[in-house]
Amino acid sequence: MSAGAAAAASERPAPQGAGRREANKAANRAAILESARTVFTEMGYGAATVRDIVRPTGLATGTFYNYFPDKESVFRELVGEIVAEARGRVRAARQEAADPVSFIADAFHAYFSYVSEEPGTAAFLRRNVGTIRAYFGDPAIGAGVSELQEDLDAAVEAGVLPPHDTGLMAPMMIGAGLEIGFRILDDPGIGADDAVAFLREVYVGAYERLGRA
Repeated sequence: MSAGAAAAASERPAPQGAGRREANKAANRAAILESARTVFTEMGYGAATVRDIVRPTGLATGTFYNYFPDKESVFRELVGEIVAEARGRVRAARQEAADPVSFIADAFHAYFSYVSEEPGTAAFLRRNVGTIRAYFGDPAIGAGVSELQEDLDAAVEAGVLPPHDTGLMAPMMIGAGLEIGFRILDDPGIGADDAVAFLREVYVGAYERLGRA
């Protein structure tokens, strides 16, 4: 086959059969994830089994293993999706900040509002708080620490925040956000606004002292 013919062949659309197979695979995977989210919310990670996850999808139990090796991998993906969404919202708030108060308050508010006010997300997190605590070292959360340090460095360079050790501040802020987020989920009496007001006082006060130093 000539080079031109080979290039033309590579540009031809995939056969319909192949397209249908890929669409079916995507649909099956999405169905498993959707079912797992419901099952983990209703039963909790510890009680749920692969059979519980597969049953509502109408798929054979063996089909599950074509997409995921075990229930932990499904759980990790669901947690990763939530973390990625939260990171996006929080980072957008930080990057729009023009002063320490908005850098702190707007970012924490974006996070707490997401985890506590999105009904499906809040229910999933609330039911699985104990398991999710074990994911603090997960790459998705570690990426959040790296992103925060980048934003802290940018804010220092822009004069929004005073110079400080951003390598220490980033994990401290992430840890505070995660733990207080868990408290909000555990105790309906703690509102997002109250938590934000507390953290604003803590961190803005710290930045004021750093600025004077």
